[in-house]
Amino acid sequence: MGKFMEAWNNYLLQGIIDTSYMVGLSTLFAVAIGFILAIILIITDKNGLRPNKLIYRILDFIINVLRSFPFIILILALLPVTRFIVGKSIGNTAAIVPLTIGTAPFVARVIESSLKEVDKGIIEAAKSFGARDMQILFQVMIKESIPSIIRGITLVIISVIGYSAMAGAIGAKGLGYVAISIGYQRFDDQLILYTVIILVILVQLIQLIGDTLYKKLK
Repeated sequence: MGKFMEAWNNYLLQGIIDTSYMVGLSTLFAVAIGFILAIILIITDKNGLRPNKLIYRILDFIINVLRSFPFIILILALLPVTRFIVGKSIGNTAAIVPLTIGTAPFVARVIESSLKEVDKGIIEAAKSFGARDMQILFQVMIKESIPSIIRGITLVIISVIGYSAMAGAIGAKGLGYVAISIGYQRFDDQLILYTVIILVILVQLIQLIGDTLYKKLK
């Protein structure tokens, strides 16, 4: 117990704070960007409210390209962008940029998929009552797909926790840094074990909250 409290005070508590900071902000930004991208995709799709093959194909291509990058490579490729946006290329705040850009395409696909699951009959019924495109989008499609979106975002948050561990490549702290740069490099197996246990607890907690919200909204 003494060993755990020492690790908690010296590394683990700050690691949780750093991870929460990176995951929280990057998820928030990624959901905002991904939501906008998903709306454009769903509107311009061939079966969408305002089909536009050119816009859909360009956006679809960009999203697929960003999703194809291994995250560690994306971090390095975005160093100039990160430096331009936050004024530096290392640290927790700098890590938010690649975390956001790497996660936003995934969010866009999650939300797009959720919107496409909405029963076409409901959409047609709304059209028959004279609903405008934006009313159909926000008051029918998004409203009906909220439970599915919540479930998808839960998976996104869990993925971002995993990505944040690789952010140590640009000097970001967090639980990944604690496990790799402190535990592994100092041959401290107990510290690695503590970090893994905390990560498992965090993931389980997030999954529980997500499942609870899904059931309530469903």
